[in-house]
Amino acid sequence: MPDAHHSLTLQMLEWIAQGARRYAEAIDVWKTTCPRFMIWKDACADGLIDAQPGKDGMVSLTKKGVAQLVLCFK
Repeated sequence: MPDAHHSLTLQMLEWIAQGARRYAEAIDVWKTTCPRFMIWKDACADGLIDAQPGKDGMVSLTKKGVAQLVLCFK
């Protein structure tokens, strides 16, 4: 069974994969509590997401992030 950190990471990757997300929206949603912020930071460090900061910046999954989703939901 996946741990809570892994489950939240997958939840965030799924959320990003559903459609275009602005950086400000993503930070607002995933920085709401300390554990969620760690999920964001770890996903950035692990190369799962590509984030362009700023008002008009966008967030997307990297190839590695897409592969992580595909692997977990096979």
